[in-house]
Amino acid sequence: MSAVAVLRLPLAADLSGFVALLRRLQVPHRVIEEGGEQVLWVAGEELAEQVRELYARYPDGDAAGEVAEPVAPEREGVLLQLRRSPLTGAVLLLTFIVFAVTAAGENFAAIRWLSFVDFRIDGEHLYLTYLEATLASGQWWRLLTPMLIHFGWLHLAMNSLWYWELGRRIEFRQGAIGLLGLTLLFALASNFAQYWWAGPSLFGGLSGVLYGLLGHCWIYQRLAPNPVYRLPPGVLVMMLAWLAICMTGVFELLQFGAIANAAHLGGLLTGCLTGLLGGMLARRSA
Repeated sequence: MSAVAVLRLPLAADLSGFVALLRRLQVPHRVIEEGGEQVLWVAGEELAEQVRELYARYPDGDAAGEVAEPVAPEREGVLLQLRRSPLTGAVLLLTFIVFAVTAAGENFAAIRWLSFVDFRIDGEHLYLTYLEATLASGQWWRLLTPMLIHFGWLHLAMNSLWYWELGRRIEFRQGAIGLLGLTLLFALASNFAQYWWAGPSLFGGLSGVLYGLLGHCWIYQRLAPNPVYRLPPGVLVMMLAWLAICMTGVFELLQFGAIANAAHLGGLLTGCLTGLLGGMLARRSA
């Protein structure tokens, strides 16, 4: 969804009161100087119309009455969404490239360079090194790259869909740099949590990052309600229920493969912490 210029006013016009009102309402916006004017931008025409109406009523930000909260912009075509969420699209593109290079998780020669710790295969046996030895050789990228590895189409599809859904929300609300920082932080936290819990092992996927994004939106929204982080009903319950079911070990018993439960939990807890900090800062600045 492309950005829309809501207002174009002379530089002498005082927008501080109205901008403060938008902040209180948690409306994502930007004010820039352009062509000798100050221009107020928001994402999407629907949100722009609501902001124009709001300015017509409260140009000085003095909303003495009850003000309805503008809603998040409606979804549009995929190409327009990619233009509005370039970082989300870039992470997914990189994930798809790695998926192709690793042959859907079957090319262990390629996976070896992206796994959390180095390993070698001797016959039917997998021998993994410890993290200390891996980092001693200067391979620091391994702390993050497991998030790009996916084992099979279903694994990729589920994680990609959820990153697309949650990543766009955070990029819209906190910008591309904010989403990048949170993605890397959650990848680091979830990878370390899995290694701490299970020791040297082969794991990968965006799911630890996804639970971090989920926890971030959840707690942030509780402290500083805003339309962007308002998740569809049942999503949070479903994701937490899935986490609880996975932690029972039922899928391992049914021989569906091992699940990196510690990575999921580590990502979720870290996301709740960033959501707490971000929500508190948003409330303080409102």
